[in-house]
This record gives sequence, structure tokens and C-alpha cells, in this order.
Amino acid sequence: MNRTVTIEVKQLDRVVIRFAGDSGDGMQLTGDRFTAETASFGNDLSTLPNFPAEIRAPAGTLPGVSSFQLHFADHDILTPGDAPDVLIAMNPAALKANLKDVPRGRTLIVDTADFTARNLKRIGYDENPLETGELDGYHVVPLNLTGMTVESVKEFGLSRKDASRAKNMYALGLVSWLFQRPVESTITFLETKFAKNPAIRDANIAAFRAGYNFGETAEEFSVRYEVKPAPMPTGTYRNISGNLALAYGLVVGAQRAGLPLVLGAYPITPASDVLHELSKLKRFNVTTIQAEDEIAGVGAALGASFGGALGVTTSSGPGISLKSETIGLGVMLELPLVVCDIQRAGPSTGMPTKTEQADLLQVMFGRNGEAPLPVLAAQSPADCFAIAIEAARIAITYRTPVIVLSDGYLANGSEPWQIPVVEDLPAIDPNFTTAPNAPDGKYLPYLRDPETLARAWAIPGTAGLDHRIGGLEKEDKTGNISYDPANHDLMIRTRQAKVDAVARTIPPVEVDDPDGTAKVLVLGWGSTYGPIGAGVRRVRKVGGKVAQAHLRHLNPFPSNLGELLKSYDKVLVPEMNLGQLAMLLRSKYLVDVVSYAQVRGMPLGAAELAEVIGNLVEETAGIDDDARHLGTAAAALKHGEALADQNGHLNPEGAR
Repeated sequence: MNRTVTIEVKQLDRVVIRFAGDSGDGMQLTGDRFTAETASFGNDLSTLPNFPAEIRAPAGTLPGVSSFQLHFADHDILTPGDAPDVLIAMNPAALKANLKDVPRGRTLIVDTADFTARNLKRIGYDENPLETGELDGYHVVPLNLTGMTVESVKEFGLSRKDASRAKNMYALGLVSWLFQRPVESTITFLETKFAKNPAIRDANIAAFRAGYNFGETAEEFSVRYEVKPAPMPTGTYRNISGNLALAYGLVVGAQRAGLPLVLGAYPITPASDVLHELSKLKRFNVTTIQAEDEIAGVGAALGASFGGALGVTTSSGPGISLKSETIGLGVMLELPLVVCDIQRAGPSTGMPTKTEQADLLQVMFGRNGEAPLPVLAAQSPADCFAIAIEAARIAITYRTPVIVLSDGYLANGSEPWQIPVVEDLPAIDPNFTTAPNAPDGKYLPYLRDPETLARAWAIPGTAGLDHRIGGLEKEDKTGNISYDPANHDLMIRTRQAKVDAVARTIPPVEVDDPDGTAKVLVLGWGSTYGPIGAGVRRVRKVGGKVAQAHLRHLNPFPSNLGELLKSYDKVLVPEMNLGQLAMLLRSKYLVDVVSYAQVRGMPLGAAELAEVIGNLVEETAGIDDDARHLGTAAAALKHGEALADQNGHLNPEGAR
């Protein structure tokens, strides 16, 4: 006979949850499903998948641990959170690998099934941490999730091994109950995913429901938590990852230009999903070519642009190196080409599944000769959509390759995205040349638009518009091969001037400086947008005056950037590299910016940035070391204790 359990509901403003287990435990799927439930509920959210590069690292080992972190809230948030309030650890390795990130007082839900002497020893535990007192100070909920899962699905006749694979769904059901998530979408998902294998389908659904029901009857949980929906502008939303947003943006950019989209790509982590997604969109006049190598991929894309399409190629740092000669050919031919660099940790093969933003100097200068091109950077997963359209606009309007920088954090992370009305987005005019453009009735392929300096673009086969192509230097206007020194100098300077002209059509840098009295500006680019914004909020919360700005256009820079930098006493530039943007700013504007550089394969933390920003603010204000430190105060906000109304965190008693 089941006992009656009185469940208290605690109101929280935000929660950070991390699912962690072996790379075969389905943690990414579990996180994706919890994210989908949370998105449908209406919370603002941000996610951070983290998984090993190996296809299948040895089971139960530290290198094989995979995790998925989700931050959801009843208000606007910017990051996946610095540290989890709840860790769900599916084995000893997952516990050990992630425990250092969990503050004391938070909740650990631990599957005890694999806590055997053998498994503990292989990851460096001499004794069971569940029994030694090592976890004192945490709210530990030890459960034999594997055993309970096997028991809940025994009616379906699966082997123990197959039955235990549903433990991630049992855990998902339990956490869905704990945080009052809507479950209908997960059940529908399982029905669809395993439709061809009824036993597996029914077992996963049964495990999911059993985990949910366990929460209602178990003595371990006397509290449930509620995080209300976040207020958002009226519209239709969906949860979207950076790679999916990038794929959709590329399609929309081509559609708004009335051009077919041709992607030439070679699979590489973390860019492959753009290829996967675009391959599903043939109905939108999209052609995808999975080439035999990186060079063939970019060659196909550039050839498609020559033929009158929007050519696109996607890769990561190692592939961009291989594509550099053909990108230079695109600069010489002056054809539209969108090159997407989804950055990862390097050099060489580096850490393929970890994030970094260290390709900036490569994409700026990593070609032979003077080969300038525009460079853009997305600042959030959803912004990948807008930045792709902007790249298409610039590439088509100015007849140039354009490089889009994303990274593994944006590519795999996700957030809510308000779906736009495509017809309301600005059209892009490819402005094809369809007739001879010279007074004598000839076609001059390098005759330029006086405003944009873009050359003429004629589709091959158009009568009377035949012209030379190739990588040899072009003669001004005619496009004939030229070795004339003066002509070479003219063409080099003209191509640079064309890229510089892009600055006239991009918006000025916007500064967030609430009362206009800040002496410190924090300037970022790319995926540091969220951590910088969260760090700035924390410093302001304790009285620090600090301004924030973010760059989406990195070449050319916005026209007001130099003036902006010189209007602040100190400019801090946080980056996930060794200071590449800082170096560019110093050389161009002669401003001694302060570089904060970390290259750990993980996003910057809001708490660490708050401390760095706070210390610089008080140093600039002339506050001595004996005074109350903004940096120290900001660091005290670690994990968000003072955000909102200082509520929304789990401790052993479940209090706010």
C-alpha cells in the first residue's frame, strides 16, 4: 500500500541542471528532451552540451563522461550557468568528473548501480564516496536508477542490458516531475523515434512514466520546484541550436536574393550539422554536396557562385586552413561566397568537441597575398540565423567571400528563438548583368558599381557576356590577365576599398552604459556575449559602473568603434584565445586595451568575468585595496546568488 506523500511546491526564479553519464548513457538525448519540455513550458533557457571527441570512449572512465547542462528561468538569461544546482550522475565517473563544479548545498541525484569496488577503483576512488562523508554538505539522493528501470520494463521481455538502456528516460521522468515539466512532447517523441521497434518504444515510455511516478511516491522528495514562464514579446517561438539557426539563415538569405543555395562541404566537428540540416531542405532550392575533402567542398561552392547561385561552404579551423587557397581565388574572382567557420579548440586536431574562438587572425589574414574579405561573428545560437542572412547580403551585394565565425558553444547550444516572417525580411538584389555594359557594346566583367565597388556578375552562357576566369591577376575593367605593376597595385587597393565600403552599410556599435558615467567598457565578440553580459549584470548589481558593447562585424569594424574606444578610460576585451581581437584593436586604434584571455575549451564563466570586471572598475576609479572591493563583491555573486531577488536555488532543505 502506497503512503500518502505531502509535496511542498517551492517557487524558484531559475535553475541550472546538469545530466552526466557515460557517453553511451544517452545524456545528450536526455538533455535535449528536458530542454524541449522546458521550451514548451515557456521558460527562457540556455544549454551547454559537453561530450568527448571519441566515438566511444571506454565505458565508466573519466574521458568517456558526457554531460548536458541546462539553465532555465522566469526571466531573461544569457548563459547556461556557471555551476549546476542539480547534478544527475549516472555512474561514479560522472560524479567524479562533475563534482568539482557543484557548489556545496546543491543536489546530487546519483545512480548507485555501478558503484562497485572495481568501477570505483578504475577512476581513482579507494572507497565509495557515497559512504565516506566526502559528499557531506550536498543534498545527496542515492537511487538505484538502473535497477528500478529494469524492474519497470520487465514486462516487455528485454534483456537486462537492453532494459538498462532506458535508465536515462527513467531519470528524465523523475526530473520532469521534480520541476513540473510538461511530458506530452517526450512521450510523442519516443513514440516516433522508436516506432519501428515497439518493444523498445514501450519500454522507454514505461521507464519515463515510472520515473515520473516515483517522484510522486518516494520519501526522498518532499519538495517540487516551480519556475514560471519568462515574459517574452508576443510571437511564435521554438528552441533552436546555433547550427540549425545558421542553416535556416543561409536558406533565407538565398531565398531573399532569389538564388539557389549550393553547399559544398566535408564533414567536420562541430560544423557537420549544418550540412545535415541543409540536406533536408531541398524543397527550398538547396543543393548539398558532401565532397571528398575540404578543398573540393569550397571549390564546388565557388563554382556554384560563378554559375549564379549563392555558394556556401562550412568547416572548422583545420578545414579553413585547407580552403584558404580557394577562398583567395574567390577574392580574385570577386564572387559571392559564404564561408562558415564553426571554431573548435586547436591547434591541429586539438579538442574537436570543445569550444574556442582562436581562428580570428586566421580568417583575417590566413591567405597568401593581400586578400581582404569581410568577417562576421554570431553572438548567440539564435543570432546565427541573422548573421547568416547578413553574410549573404554582404557577399551578394559586394561580390566577395564573407567569413562567418561561430563556435562549438554556439553550434551545439540552444535558446528560444522567435520565428520571423520571412517575407518581412529585406530583399537582397543580386543585380545580375544581362547585357553588355560598355559604350562600345562589349562586356567588362570588372566594371564596378560606383557605390559598392562590386564588379559585374553575369551568369555563364548569357549571350555576349563571355569573360575570362582564373586566379591570375585581372586587368582593371576587362578582367584580362595582367602583370602590370601599376594595375596590380590598383586592383589590390580597389579590393581593399570594396571591403572597407561595407562599413557604410553596417550599424554603429551600440553601447549599454545606463547612466553614461562608466569609465570602463567591456568589449566582446562572438560567443562571449552571454558571459560578458551576465558578468556586467553582476557588477552593476553591487554598484559598479561599467559599460558593455559587442562586435558582430570584425572586418571592417563599425565606423564609430575608434571613437568609442577612446571615450573610456579602460577597455577590457575578454576572449577565448590569447588576445587576438585585443591585438587588432591596439594596432588599428592605438588604444591600450586590457586583454582577458582564457583558452580552456569551455565558455568563459560569468562569475570569473564579474570578478575581473569589478577589479578593473575599482582600479580605474582609484579605490585602494583596503576599500570594499567590487571585484570581491562580484565574485560573491558566483552562481548567481544575488541575481533577481536572491531566490531560486536548491539546498538540502529545498529553501530559497
